[in-house]
Order: sequence, then structure tokens, then C-alpha cells
Amino acid sequence: MTSAPFILSDEERLAVRNLFERIPFNRNLGIELDEVSSERVVMHLPMKPELIGNFVQGILHGGVIASLLDVVGGAMALVGAFEKHRHLSTEERLASLSRLGTIDLRIDYLRPGRGERFSASAALLRSGNKVAVVRSELHNEKGVLVAVGTGTYLCG
Repeated sequence: MTSAPFILSDEERLAVRNLFERIPFNRNLGIELDEVSSERVVMHLPMKPELIGNFVQGILHGGVIASLLDVVGGAMALVGAFEKHRHLSTEERLASLSRLGTIDLRIDYLRPGRGERFSASAALLRSGNKVAVVRSELHNEKGVLVAVGTGTYLCG
């Protein structure tokens, strides 16, 4: 017997959005949340002068790239945890997930961060009772793959 596929409710989507928007670091970088579903999370970041790491070439700082991939990965881990805790109310799930944090993060920088807008997407590789593993990608506005990340997150 198989269980029904997990579909994120509007209430859960809103809870993820509200949690994401309350984090000052996300607002400071200018990260915007585009999509939250049970399959993936998508965010974007417009290029700003204060995010440049190499001022000669005008490319996005590697720390900003890592941060964006971590933020999108953490949001995806949160979505995966919602599924594992679906027997609880949304409020109870949020309370139990208040310990969400990054355990490990690996970033592979594939190309320089050139562009005007960067989009990050994340998908679950595995979601257990306490730990989730997420794969993330960062593309510029032309669709060029800039970096990929694999993150392990504590989510319970």
C-alpha cells in the first residue's frame, strides 16, 4: 500500500514564506522567494554593487552564492520536514522545526557569477525524521549554471 503523494497546502506554503521573510539576512541580501512546492523551492537575487566579490570583473561574491544556495536548501529541507510531520498541526510543525539548521554544505563553483539576476532552485534528495539532504543549483538570467550545492540539514 502506498501513501498519497505529499501536496503542500496553501497554509504550509504561506508558513514557509513568512518564516523566510522574517530572516533579516535574507532581506539584507535581497533574496526573493519565487516558488514553494513539495517538489522544489525557487528563489532569486538581483545583482547589486554591494554583492560583488571581484570588483575588477564585477562578479558575484562566492559567499553570496553559498548563502543563497544554503537559504534555498534550508527552505526545501523545511518543506520535506512538513511531509514527515504531516500528522501535526502547522503551528506544531513550525515549533518542532525551529531547530532547523545546516549540518553540512558543499558548494561547487562552476563558473564566475556574472549576471544581473541569479535564480536558485532546490530539490530534496532525502528527507528523514531528523535530517534532510538537498541538492541546489544557481543559474544566472541567461540560464548559465554558476554553482551547485549539496546540503545536509537538521530538521527535527
